Amino acid sequence: MADIYDRQYDDGRGRAYYSHLCDYILGAVPPGGDLLDLGCGTGLFMRRYLGTGGTASGLDISRGMIIRAQSRCPGSMVTVGDAEKLPFRDETFDAITSVLAFSYLRDPESMLRESFRVLRPGGTIAIITLGKNVMTALVPVIYRVGEVLKIRRVGMAYFGEHYYDEEEISELFHRIGYVDVQVQRRSVAHVNTGDLVFDLTKKVEPIVEHRLPKLAYNICVSGKKPER
Repeated sequence: MADIYDRQYDDGRGRAYYSHLCDYILGAVPPGGDLLDLGCGTGLFMRRYLGTGGTASGLDISRGMIIRAQSRCPGSMVTVGDAEKLPFRDETFDAITSVLAFSYLRDPESMLRESFRVLRPGGTIAIITLGKNVMTALVPVIYRVGEVLKIRRVGMAYFGEHYYDEEEISELFHRIGYVDVQVQRRSVAHVNTGDLVFDLTKKVEPIVEHRLPKLAYNICVSGKKPER
C-alpha cells in the first residue's frame, strides 16, 4: 500500500497534484511549530513541514504507511491509530493537518472534536478533502451502475467516500467551536486523468479556481481554536 501511495502522489503528475494541495496547507498553518498530520500516509506532507523548521508527528491506520513515514522522516513521532480517538494529551500541538483523508472518516465530527482537544489555544487546523462538483457527484452513481453491469472499472474508484460542499463543511467546523474558518476550492488538474488532460487543465487551473471554483475537485478548510 505504501508503494501505491507514493506512486500516486510522489511521481509525475501525482507529485504536481499533491504539491498544489500542500501549498494551501503550508500557507494555512504556522511554520516552525509542533504539527500533527492525520492520515499521514507515507509522510509526504510531514517532510514538507519539517522544512519550515518545525516538528512533525503523524498518525495513520496503516502500519505499512507508518513504517514508510518513519523512514522518510527519521526522528519524527509516527504511530498507528484512529483519527477519531487521538492518543495524545490535551493542548499538545500548534497545528493539525490532513490531506485527502477526511472524506473517508466514519465519524468526521469526532475527528474534529479530538483535533480541537489536542490543539493548543490559538492553534490551527487545515484539511483538504474531496469536494462535491458536477463530476464527483456522479462517481457513486457510475460506480453502482458498473456493479450492476458487472464492469470492473468505470472511471474513478469509489470507496464510500463523502464529498463535501462549502456550506456543509463550514457548518461542521463552526459547530465544533473553530473560529476564523476559511473555505476554498482547489485543484482542477486531477491526478486520475491522463497526461494530456492533466497538462491542459494545469495551464488553466489558476483561472478556473479563481473564476469557476465550483469546477475544482477539492475543498480546503482551515480554522483556529480560540485563544483563552
